[in-house]
Amino acid sequence: MGSDEKDRLGNKLRDAERAREEQFFAERDRKLIERLKEDQGGEGDATKKAARGRCPTCGVNLQPQTLHEISVQECPDCHGVWLDQGELAELGRREEDGWIARWLRSEFQKE
Repeated sequence: MGSDEKDRLGNKLRDAERAREEQFFAERDRKLIERLKEDQGGEGDATKKAARGRCPTCGVNLQPQTLHEISVQECPDCHGVWLDQGELAELGRREEDGWIARWLRSEFQKE
C-alpha cells in the first residue's frame, strides 16, 4: 500500500468521522429545539400575565390616572403614559389645535 493510498484512506476516514459528528450534533440540536418549544408552550401565557399592568420601559406596576376624563395608565417611576387605541383616538378627538391632535388625526385617517 502506497503512501498515496494511505492519505486517501485517512481523508475518507476523517470525512466519515466528521459526517457522523455533524449528524450527532444536528440530531441533538433538533431534540433541544423541540424540548424548548414544548417548554415555552405554557410559559408564554405566564409571561403575558406577569407583564400585564407593568410599564414596558421599567417594569413598575402602572397606576390608573384620569386625563381629560379618560382613564390612562401612568408609570410612577418614569412617568410614561400608556393608553389603548380607543383612548388615544378619544384624546385626539377632544384636542382641537395642538400638534398632538394633528398627528393623531393623520394617524387615524390612514385606516
